[in-house]
Amino acid sequence: MNVIKVKDVHKKFKVFFDKGQSFKERILFKNRNRYEDRWVLRGINLEVEKGEAVGLIGHNGCGKSTLLKLLSRIMYPDSGSIEIKGRVSSLIELGAGFHPDMSGRENIYTNAAIFGLTKKEIDRRLKRIIAFSELEEFIDNPVRTYSSGMYMRLAFSVAINVDADILLIDEILAVGDTNFQAKCFDKLRELKASGVTIIIVTHDTSTVESFCNKAIWINDGRVLSYGSSANVVDEYLDFMNNKKYDDMFIQEEKMAEILQEENEYKNEEQSEAVPENEETEEENTLSTKEEEENKIDYNSNRFGLKYIEIVKAEIFNKNHVKTNVIKAGEPIEINIHYKVNKRLDEYVFGMGFYTLDNVCIIGTNTQLDRLVIPHSKTNGIVKFKAYNLPFISGKYILQVAVVDQNGTPMDFYRDYCHFDVISPERNIGIISLEHKWEID
Repeated sequence: MNVIKVKDVHKKFKVFFDKGQSFKERILFKNRNRYEDRWVLRGINLEVEKGEAVGLIGHNGCGKSTLLKLLSRIMYPDSGSIEIKGRVSSLIELGAGFHPDMSGRENIYTNAAIFGLTKKEIDRRLKRIIAFSELEEFIDNPVRTYSSGMYMRLAFSVAINVDADILLIDEILAVGDTNFQAKCFDKLRELKASGVTIIIVTHDTSTVESFCNKAIWINDGRVLSYGSSANVVDEYLDFMNNKKYDDMFIQEEKMAEILQEENEYKNEEQSEAVPENEETEEENTLSTKEEEENKIDYNSNRFGLKYIEIVKAEIFNKNHVKTNVIKAGEPIEINIHYKVNKRLDEYVFGMGFYTLDNVCIIGTNTQLDRLVIPHSKTNGIVKFKAYNLPFISGKYILQVAVVDQNGTPMDFYRDYCHFDVISPERNIGIISLEHKWEID
């Protein structure tokens, strides 16, 4: 039996560009009252059966909380219809329905009355509500003295003790300590087993998979997927991984432009500030190189004799676009640009991938791969190519180095840069392993 039926629901809000704050301002400055209609929900259709637990997922601003408020009748749709059968209890916003100057005990009566309980019914449930909230010693204090976790404890305790047929929860369980969160989910499982319909808005996809029968993925006010929680979560995570990759790539391009502008500005300032007879930074570096060549600080992030220097290292994706965001399973290329200050018989280039805890995932060099680097009088580029990056999602460290044939460091970067890997894999650890399960 369906207890919730949402049919072609639309909802919009007026977003004012510069609304006058007073009546006088609104009269005198009419041009400030310009606004646009922003559609938050665009034709939502769904049906929820009695006893189901449904998770609402989607990125921030997609319309999840608005839909929950429509279901709780805090607001109403601009078009479409919502049919709900049974008493609804909701945890929409932290502290909603509480008066800050009233005590916890007084707020229990007020909040429970909003949900439709009589005073006698509240009297019978009062001890149970207080005991579950674990706020006995604070229950007669004004709730303005409560922390956010204490607010959540009291609100949740009231909401689960009003004999509701439908329970609506919007991210409120993210507040509070671990033990009480576990206690809440145990209670939610008990309510679910007793036939209470539960709808949860959350960004925790593992909770949706483990607790919810179904999931609804909302994107830009539309339902993109509705069905088995595992299938919907897989679709959602795949979409968000690709979106993260695109967003980070765009952000990188913007930051590169900003850094280029800042460097150009600094160079202009330096060229104006340095007199003609003053040595440049490069000349100073060369003049002191002989004094420092026998002093290597192995504890430093960058160290070496600098006979050969790494000018820069760049990571390229499969389209040969420079980036610090890589998709797992795709080829990458690392270009190490170097310049020669003093020629050697042989020099060896190396690189390594590390976790943020400095655990080496893989490290290699040209000597191990039996490659001899041809001499260069001034500069050159060494390219490392990997055809399939098997990492799972996370942030990693790139280490680059050049040494002589005996392993003496010329220029060694322990932590050259950090890069992100985006992967659809949902395993834990560092690398992805192609696998399958079989049950005999």
